[in-house]
Amino acid sequence: MRPSGRETSEMRAVSIETDVSRHAEGSCLIKCGDTHVLCTASIDERVPPWMKNSGLGWVTAEYGMLPRATHTRGRREAKNGQSGRTQEIQRLIGRSLRAAVDRPALGERQIIVDCDVVQADGGTRCASITGGWIALRLAVNKLLSAGMITTDPLVDHVAAVSCGIYAGQAVLDLDYPEDSEAGVDGNFVMTGSKRLIEVQMSAEGSTYSRDQMSDLLDLAESGVETLVAAQKSATAG
Repeated sequence: MRPSGRETSEMRAVSIETDVSRHAEGSCLIKCGDTHVLCTASIDERVPPWMKNSGLGWVTAEYGMLPRATHTRGRREAKNGQSGRTQEIQRLIGRSLRAAVDRPALGERQIIVDCDVVQADGGTRCASITGGWIALRLAVNKLLSAGMITTDPLVDHVAAVSCGIYAGQAVLDLDYPEDSEAGVDGNFVMTGSKRLIEVQMSAEGSTYSRDQMSDLLDLAESGVETLVAAQKSATAG
C-alpha cells in the first residue's frame, strides 16, 4: 500500500490555473498533489551575446524554491550562490523545453521560463517542466497573435513525471514519503508523441532490472499522457 493510498499506476490530482501573473507573457500555477509550482514565461527581444546574428531563438529556464516550500525553512539562493541541485534542475528544464522548439521559427529572441516552487512534496522538477511548457505555450501564443512570428515554433508538448520502485513495486508519480524511501527513483521527460527527451534513473537503495526499467517506462508514458491532456485543456489546444 502506498502512503497516499493510491494505486501503483495512479497519478496525484493535477490542477492548472493559467494567467496567474499580471505582467508575464505566459504564466500558470500547476499543482501536482501537494507540490505547487508557479511558472512564468518572459519574452526578451535580445538573445545571449554568443547567439547574436544567428537568426535562432533561445529558451532558457531558472528554478528556485521559496524559503518555506519544505518542512523547514531554506535559505534564499542568490544567483551566484545557487546549489548544484538548483543549477542541475534549471538546466534540465531548459533542455527539456528546447527539445520541442523550432528555434529558427522563434526568431532571434529568447523566452525565459521561471519556475518557483511554492510548496514541495516530491516531483518539483517534473511539475516545473510540465508547467513551464504551459507558460511557454501562452507566451508563444502572444507572439503569434501580435504577428511577431508567423510560424508556431512549438512542435510538440513536453511533460515530465517521476516513477520509482517503492516497497518492491513500480509506482507512478512519487510524492515525498515515497521519494525519500524509494529503492529506485527516476524522472522521465517526454514529448506529447511519447518521444523521450531525458531519463534520469538512479538506484537509491537497490539495483533494478531491465524488466523493471520497462515497467517504469510504461508507467511514465501513461503519466505523461495524462499530463499532456491537462496541458491541452489548460491552453485550449
